[in-house]
Amino acid sequence: MKINTRPQRFITPYLLTALLSLLIAGCSDKDETKQPASQAPAAKPEQPAFDHGHGPEVTDMQKHKFEHDYAAQCVERELNSSANNIEDADRINKSCDCIATYMMKDLTAQEAEKFLNEKEHPQSLRIKFDAAAYECLQEKSLPQGPKLFGKPEVTEPVVTE
Repeated sequence: MKINTRPQRFITPYLLTALLSLLIAGCSDKDETKQPASQAPAAKPEQPAFDHGHGPEVTDMQKHKFEHDYAAQCVERELNSSANNIEDADRINKSCDCIATYMMKDLTAQEAEKFLNEKEHPQSLRIKFDAAAYECLQEKSLPQGPKLFGKPEVTEPVVTE
């Protein structure tokens, strides 16, 4: 009678693999020291979700200069691409002022310096411009007034003689 030795040949690597996985899982990098139950851990102060600083603050003068320069540049750029400059001027001025004011709220010192002194447009300003343009130029629908008892709204005043 012939004895099959193949299954025995594979048992050794399986046992070694299982032993190594148990050893690796059992070893941990964590050095946990248990505190006595009488000592409660102190409450940690609430930290913001980010831990980086924004750098030096932007002065009001820099913000004001940025707002005017950016609005002027925006108006110039839009009027150059406009077909009817005279009719579009008021609308473009209003839109560009809104965008510059919106961007000024989150302005960092580095962005202000790059725009005002180096005449550059960093990527962060482009991202802020897109967000500001969305906020300032989107069509805001006005809420409808109440409709009482199914009566239609009167758009013109009724004149009785």
